[in-house]
Amino acid sequence: MAEPLRLKAKSASPGIASGPAFLAGEQKAPSAAEQPDTAPASRAVGGYGALEKAIDISISELEHLADGADAESRDIIDFQIEVLRDPSIAEATGARLEADENVVFAWVATLDAYIGELEAADEEQMRARAVDILDIKNRVLGALAGTPIADFPPGSVFVGKDMEPSRFLAHDWSKGGGIALFAGSTAGHVALLARAKSVPMVIGTGRFSAADGDPVSVDGNAGAVILQAGSMLIPPLAPAQEPAGDTQTTGGELRTADGVPILLSININDPAEIDALDPATAGVGLMRSEFSITSVADAANEEQQLAIYRRVLEQAGDRPVTIRMLDIGGDKPLPGLEDLPALASGLRGIRLLLARPEIARVQARALLRAAVFGRLSVMLPMVTFPDEIDRMRDIFREEAEKLGRRALHHRMPPIGMMVEVPAAALMLDAFGAAAFFSFGTNDLTQYLAASTRDDIDADAGKAAPAVLRLLAQAVKLTAGKPVSICGDMAGNPHYLPGLLAAGLRHFSVAPARRPAIRSAIIGLNADGTRAAGE
Repeated sequence: MAEPLRLKAKSASPGIASGPAFLAGEQKAPSAAEQPDTAPASRAVGGYGALEKAIDISISELEHLADGADAESRDIIDFQIEVLRDPSIAEATGARLEADENVVFAWVATLDAYIGELEAADEEQMRARAVDILDIKNRVLGALAGTPIADFPPGSVFVGKDMEPSRFLAHDWSKGGGIALFAGSTAGHVALLARAKSVPMVIGTGRFSAADGDPVSVDGNAGAVILQAGSMLIPPLAPAQEPAGDTQTTGGELRTADGVPILLSININDPAEIDALDPATAGVGLMRSEFSITSVADAANEEQQLAIYRRVLEQAGDRPVTIRMLDIGGDKPLPGLEDLPALASGLRGIRLLLARPEIARVQARALLRAAVFGRLSVMLPMVTFPDEIDRMRDIFREEAEKLGRRALHHRMPPIGMMVEVPAAALMLDAFGAAAFFSFGTNDLTQYLAASTRDDIDADAGKAAPAVLRLLAQAVKLTAGKPVSICGDMAGNPHYLPGLLAAGLRHFSVAPARRPAIRSAIIGLNADGTRAAGE
């Protein structure tokens, strides 16, 4: 039997504790149906009044937490309340609001700037204060969204990069448990509280693999974490990956009747489809990230997005996963952003993300951090001009540098583009910065046929010959880069002959359509003609 893995760490509080692992930030994000409609300062997060209300709620929660607390705990809570009442924080947030930032992103950006200053400080004690400000940021963000951070099971071993002081104070430690932090500080408030309450705690383990419920032991005397056999350290930083190619992996091979390999992936449009993903049969050719974002508060919540992306990547195992950045705006509004001038001009997809970079930056950080957990590629929506890719790549590079300075593990994923604007399809050879291309035939058909959303279903069949001709021309312009198709046309066996003839070899379809498309492909030759005897 394999030996348990013992990781060297630094003791922050003596004692020994064992229990099931609780991975911080790994809770499933609540669906729109699960989130309360009556939450204070909930969905309509617009204006300083909503922020003031959320701050008042947070102060009340902290004051309630302080009831009956010891002197040391009370000092920590008083510090957080003092920061929440700091007029300079209010002024900085107000200035961002006056500059036309949404209230949620104004709050996040103001506190992130404060956190960045503390993390860059020379003194360890100052750097340790950064988690207190993160605690405040997340508490107010939860009040704005109506989704406060939930407690974790008694007796668990808390595993994460760091731990918020208020989370420690709200937890019942009488049932045992301990703390194992990838980073952390012996000078931080949580370490001070752990020593005061005799909670075993270690820091500086480095990021390691574990699942919720895995047995974990914390040795705060010797400075170590003991994990079950099969666990492992996660490398701190890996190089950028190559995008997925156009051949099916062993064990799930699919070929046309004349032996040409075809890659058949699935689209994920709903959280329920994540658990149904079977890595033995398919990777993910398109995950629409909009399903995880039901409000502007969700769009500002980096940890919530990270948890969802990680869940998909880990479910996919060794299979590639392509996640499309938010395609919002135009006829796809996001609650809480409807009043922004950027939306009034009809911006959508990458144009909106570049016009409101605060949205793009949060998602970029979540994707960069998620990339260490699997074979991630990132796809940009509604790209029209080459410089849009360059500008988004700059955002990813800048956010990667910030994550590096904060010692947060991340990886730069390949960045490709959806091809759904006719102007882009006709000029794919000009998009040298794109790592790969994926044709979105729903929008491509609509724009090519000058149809409305309401009319596109009726017009799709009539427009199909023009779409197929455009696809055939566009594939020739891809210069050998990976190319796929993920729109409804890919999941319709009627169009498969034309799509194969156009040179497409990677199809991503709705899970329910995969068996029919698989059966159709093996009865066709690579040029789209029917196999002999079919």
